[in-house]
Amino acid sequence: MPGTQRWRNWAGNQTATGFDAVHPEGTDAIAAAVRAAVAAGRRVRPIGSGHSFSAIGRPEHVQLVLDRHAGLVDVTADGLVTVQAGMPLHRLNAELAARGWALTNLGDIDRQTVAGALSTGTHGTGAEFGGLATQLRALELVLADGSVLRCSATEAADVFSAARVGLGALGVLSAVTLQAVPAFALRAEEGPASLTELRADFDAFMTSTDHVEFYWFPHTDRCATKRNTRVPMGEVAPLPRWRAMWDDEVVANAAFGAVVAAGRVAPPLVRPLARVSARALSARTLTDDAHRVFVSRRRVRFREMEYAVPREAAPQVLGELQRAVDASDWRVPFPVEVRVAAADDAPLSTASGRDTAYVAVHVPARSDPGEYFAAFEAIAGAAGGRPHWGKLHGLDAAALAGRYPRFAEFTALRDRLDPAGVFGNAHLDRVLGPVPARTGRS
Repeated sequence: MPGTQRWRNWAGNQTATGFDAVHPEGTDAIAAAVRAAVAAGRRVRPIGSGHSFSAIGRPEHVQLVLDRHAGLVDVTADGLVTVQAGMPLHRLNAELAARGWALTNLGDIDRQTVAGALSTGTHGTGAEFGGLATQLRALELVLADGSVLRCSATEAADVFSAARVGLGALGVLSAVTLQAVPAFALRAEEGPASLTELRADFDAFMTSTDHVEFYWFPHTDRCATKRNTRVPMGEVAPLPRWRAMWDDEVVANAAFGAVVAAGRVAPPLVRPLARVSARALSARTLTDDAHRVFVSRRRVRFREMEYAVPREAAPQVLGELQRAVDASDWRVPFPVEVRVAAADDAPLSTASGRDTAYVAVHVPARSDPGEYFAAFEAIAGAAGGRPHWGKLHGLDAAALAGRYPRFAEFTALRDRLDPAGVFGNAHLDRVLGPVPARTGRS
């Protein structure tokens, strides 16, 4: 019989009904839930916070909700931190800070679970720093037969290599061990720049300090830049509370939310309001705990598409996107986010084998991305771009196999570990191809 549960993701663009939700506590309970689903011929999808915009987490039959499997297991004297896979990143950051440790790099959102962030290839910015998966040292995986596999660089190394960015397709992550570093602060320098200038000197600017990013406001040439330099904890000098509240809550969220709402009611206002938004954020400098600087509160909901392109291709991609926006009648209220990351060696990491620039486009959550996302996808695709696994894109397995040299290695491992496609859904069948045992099914 079909289940009775309903689900929607953070952005509201992915929904599901008629499935069963299971909230296991402990690895044994996860394994038992998997075995029960397999015995009933049902597919299983684990879910974290639902922050992916793609349908990667959409359940069909059984949803494994890891909210009761979210504890801290251990922190060793050398900074190896082991957590259950359902722990949200913001809780992990707090647990580490209380013990004098930190993750060496983070994205700008910390609401995801550790498992969800790893599985979709979440990353921050920094030319010398990789994504979250590069901080992974070991993992525990519940396989389709209900067995539990411990993986690291020396145990089941082929599975560990692939499962660092595993899309939830190889099994259910039940525990992960990450390498933390001694707690550090970031000195943040934020200010305006022009896209023309940043494109002309892209590599020099993006490598000018440890963690660099910028936001380009479409319909203008204006950008807001962020340069974060790693410094000792003793240099912490946060903004006054009133200034932080004004900048981050009033200007960055409340006022921006009003701009987006106004544009939805009166679309012709979007372009002039974009020019207002581009000038609203003033220059500032602050120094605070790293995780407080890395992370931004995002209270205005949106849909996102992000492509990873070779770092040297980013100026051309941005120039073509700017020309496409200027030549169109699109009304784009959200800025375009630009970040960089070092090459890594995870088969399905978007930075696998190459230094990478990330370009992300957004629209309001209730908007149709339409031609804007399609045009950006074509521009990024011409540069060999790889879409973020948790964000919107239109590629299938045939197209993605051409973007990832080790794609067939990953899918062969998936077919071996999950020959019945227990951990798949329609989305994974599209982006990875169905396992051979399912190709003949109707």
